[in-house]
Amino acid sequence: MLKRAFFLLFCAVASLASAAEVSVKDDAGATVRLARPAQRIVTLAPHLAETLFAAGAGSRLVGTVEYSDFPEAAKKIPRVGGYSRLDLEAIAALKPDLVIAWHSGNTPAHIDKLRAFGFPVYVSQPDRIDDIASEIERFGILAGTRQVSDEVARRLRERHAELQKRYSQRAPVRTFYQIWKQPLSSVGGKQIISSVIRLCGGVNVFGQLDALAPVVTVESVVAANPEAIIASGMGEARPEWLDDWKRWTSITAVARNNLFFIPPDLIQRHTPRLLDGAELLCRHLETARQQRSK
Repeated sequence: MLKRAFFLLFCAVASLASAAEVSVKDDAGATVRLARPAQRIVTLAPHLAETLFAAGAGSRLVGTVEYSDFPEAAKKIPRVGGYSRLDLEAIAALKPDLVIAWHSGNTPAHIDKLRAFGFPVYVSQPDRIDDIASEIERFGILAGTRQVSDEVARRLRERHAELQKRYSQRAPVRTFYQIWKQPLSSVGGKQIISSVIRLCGGVNVFGQLDALAPVVTVESVVAANPEAIIASGMGEARPEWLDDWKRWTSITAVARNNLFFIPPDLIQRHTPRLLDGAELLCRHLETARQQRSK
């Protein structure tokens, strides 16, 4: 009887804990408070849906945007438009108890309108690799899945530390990262891909620019003379336009055939898979170092 009483007491305490108020500070500096862990979550960017699944809260996801395609289960979640053209009525109809927004992707007017509807909104903007682990932890708090999220975040930090130990002190490689051809777009110093380049011992040739995705010119790339050019494009296939650089034989990256590709989903999404992209980028820069002796 005594054991049964303790068991019932434990269940009651666990039940109260799961229903207790939770709060975290989002990336905009606002405190998000919920009366209890969220049960109906809407994410407003593909990487946010992926990160929510990583935090063990995929079952709480009731709505997301186009191109939310990882993991496989994310493809089955109802759509509420695209991250830059949200269907606010569709979001409201889902009656979310938490909306997770993307600071640099969703329009401020949409975020303000959702708050005006009375929905709690968490604003996300992980600009550094470390921020991804922290975000997973915060999603775990908001969704009541800390048993999963804290472990995932721990493993992510360990993996990040291993890459830092292996590559961060390697000889610098001047690197041009190309997002797209027209307009010719790169990444600025505050973009998370710049953190990946630094992690691998690289130097972003446009790292002095403040814009997250600055438009640059061919002439400025030639003048910067990168030792490696890395492109992502749109899909799993290497973009044809990466080879357009071969006509500029004065660029060291071209002369040494250091033209590399990384699938965009592994490097342009702020999710745990970013470290998969980081491993590829580190190997590419290591190839560039080896080319120096040829």
